[in-house]
Amino acid sequence: MEGNLIYLDNNATTKVDKRVLDAMMPFLTNEFANANSTHLFGVTAYEAVKTARMQVADLIGSEAHEIIFTSGSTEAINLGIKGVAENYFIKGKHIVTVVTEHSAVLDTCRHLETKGYEVTYLSVTTDGLINLDELKNVLREDTILVSVMLANNETGVIQPIKEISDLSHAVGAFFMTDTTQAIGKIPVNVDSLGIDLLCISGHKLYAPKGVGALYVRQRMNRIKLPALLHGGGHEKGMRSGTLNVPGIVALGSACILAQKEMSKNAESILSLRNYLESELLKVQGTSINGNTSSRLYNTSNILFTGADSDAVILGLSNPESDLPLIAVSNGSACTSASVEPSHVLLAMGLDETAAFSSIRFSLGKFNTTNEIDIVINAVKNVVSGLRAMVN
Repeated sequence: MEGNLIYLDNNATTKVDKRVLDAMMPFLTNEFANANSTHLFGVTAYEAVKTARMQVADLIGSEAHEIIFTSGSTEAINLGIKGVAENYFIKGKHIVTVVTEHSAVLDTCRHLETKGYEVTYLSVTTDGLINLDELKNVLREDTILVSVMLANNETGVIQPIKEISDLSHAVGAFFMTDTTQAIGKIPVNVDSLGIDLLCISGHKLYAPKGVGALYVRQRMNRIKLPALLHGGGHEKGMRSGTLNVPGIVALGSACILAQKEMSKNAESILSLRNYLESELLKVQGTSINGNTSSRLYNTSNILFTGADSDAVILGLSNPESDLPLIAVSNGSACTSASVEPSHVLLAMGLDETAAFSSIRFSLGKFNTTNEIDIVINAVKNVVSGLRAMVN
């Protein structure tokens, strides 16, 4: 399939980097010990986990003991938000988040509302950014947590994280950010940005699915979280369960590569994204969804007026075509089972028809100029064909 596929859905998941695969393979084969076993075989696995913990910490500027390994960002988000809610309810039961957050955050907050917590959902402007004055106005003395994603998974829009964390800390609230899409693409430093809790998912930065991490600040404004999973006291008691050593090693390896190659990847992917975008915007009735100056360099969410996004996706992945299959998206992969329009685009002021006519292109480090040329021509042909059928 790979040779006959052009993959532009990297915000949904990325291909595992061969170097990452090579790093994890020994722990899927010969080095298969449990990292909590005390024999020499187990100690080898433990040391590999210890090294990976430092590698993840180095990428975000934290200490190794502040990293808790999880199965991915969804688990990390649940552990962070529910943990703060359970441990700091004496201070208050007020949480602030944003209407355009990932469903992992929104669904967790809605769950907490059934338990007596009050959640304020900030609106966004037409370009996807929050209004800092609105945040300032809703913050209270009983606010315990503010959770705002760094970069949106559908539009790539980057929020003013430092300003948000400063406002949060001013009322004694912790600040959490979902950095799933940002980690590995742009520099993220937990101290300079004032981040107290942060989540990472391996499969968004060329590591395999099923591994991630939660950063929990233990220096300056230390956070204590209760266990979400019980049964052995692994990961400092916060996340019991036998460690996924191969996945953890892979995540650490991916973090090293990201740190080394971030600037190079940013330059090459931005160039491809801008080329793709400039050519597609020549098509009549197209426009970009989201802020274009504060945005991830790999993401382009484009409205094709009069062309249903599902039909575009099917047209680009038609096995009967002579072209390679082209993988793009019309929203978050985590809500792909839903027939509802994108909650992100609706919150930005698009109507349902426009939301259903928008395509997300998310590029990665393995994409090439030749692939982008094919995609440009294919999208133009599919969109014009769909519009002709309607008219």
